[in-house]
Amino acid sequence: MKRLLRPYLALLMMGSLMFTTTACSDDDPEPVEEQELITTLTINLQPEAGKGQPVSATFSDPDGPGGSDPTVSTLNLVPNTTYTATITVSDDSPNGAGNLTPEIEAEGDEHELFYTVPSGLNLTVSKTDLDKNNRPIGLEATFVTGAASSGTMKVTLKHQPGLKGNTSDITKGETDVEADFPVVIQ
Repeated sequence: MKRLLRPYLALLMMGSLMFTTTACSDDDPEPVEEQELITTLTINLQPEAGKGQPVSATFSDPDGPGGSDPTVSTLNLVPNTTYTATITVSDDSPNGAGNLTPEIEAEGDEHELFYTVPSGLNLTVSKTDLDKNNRPIGLEATFVTGAASSGTMKVTLKHQPGLKGNTSDITKGETDVEADFPVVIQ
């Protein structure tokens, strides 16, 4: 009987040894960080002294992508003016997380806002805030207007963990939110 148990005992020990070596593998996948729902993006512009009133425009999609169409207000700007911009991002859904701007700022090395200005719209946008690696975030910017014109500026927040670098662009990473703002310079 002892001879019959030895092969089974050896197989049992080898099986448990294989289980222990594979269970502690370094090939375990990284935990997936779930993206926040972003329902609201607001641009606040403060003009240079003596050049008009502060301006604000909001993109709002309270039910998130795929439901009702979002509402977007127009940026009405003064020609030949420099504006200081601050952008806020939030989840204003019924059980939303509220203001997400501090989180995006804290994780600035993984996020970047991109501003796409069409030709024909006399507007230049320059990001002024930087992450811990001295790369732009885009929650703060300078908007400089030229002569009277109009068009639609696209604002895109990208989530780029492990991808953001000196050559980061709008094609890299996941899109957290994308909003089209009508702009009128007059």
